[in-house]
Amino acid sequence: INAETWGVVFGSSYQEPRHHFLAEPPVSTHIIQSMEDGVAANQPSFIERVGRSLNRTLQIYLDKSTVHIKSRWIGTIIFALLYALRVYLIQGWFIVTYGLGIYLLNLFIGFLTPQFDPETEGPMLPVRDSEEFRPFTRRVPEFKFWYSSTKAFLVAFIMTFFSLFNIPVFWPILLLYFIILFVLTMKRQIKHMIKYRYIPFSLGKQKYSGRGDVKNSK
Repeated sequence: INAETWGVVFGSSYQEPRHHFLAEPPVSTHIIQSMEDGVAANQPSFIERVGRSLNRTLQIYLDKSTVHIKSRWIGTIIFALLYALRVYLIQGWFIVTYGLGIYLLNLFIGFLTPQFDPETEGPMLPVRDSEEFRPFTRRVPEFKFWYSSTKAFLVAFIMTFFSLFNIPVFWPILLLYFIILFVLTMKRQIKHMIKYRYIPFSLGKQKYSGRGDVKNSK
């Protein structure tokens, strides 16, 4: 007996089953456009790509120059002399030079200061012959001191081309004040070195041979 016979017997009409397939709605063009805009927004611009490329190139040359200490400082000294010559010739921008001097003084003090303060964390260097050798660790490392100083001279040199930074000032007063500040700061630093008995330079590990003779191995 098929399904039609059952329908006649029970008085009901037979209907074949229908399969309904759910069709996926079409993706709106606005959604596609917004997705493309989002991807394009996440991509760096041309200026950003050029900046990153220059930063990578600069970092490569800086890494290579770490071992050439004398060459780096000779170049910085030559650039500092050029800056001083320009300030002398143009007879201006003394306030820029004063700010540069204060910044370099702060870097120099950090270069002479140990990384850890002996007043709060105890002596960081050996004070007796029986103690183990520990090299002097600076608050401002040599490479950072050189790099920051060179950038400071470069920025100050560029500022001398803008009259906005040429503030009228009586330069002998600034020079006198800087000399007083330098003397007081170095006096305090020397007292700190004498009090905690450290030298801001690593002279090499001490070796004791024979009858108390001391040798420095570098």
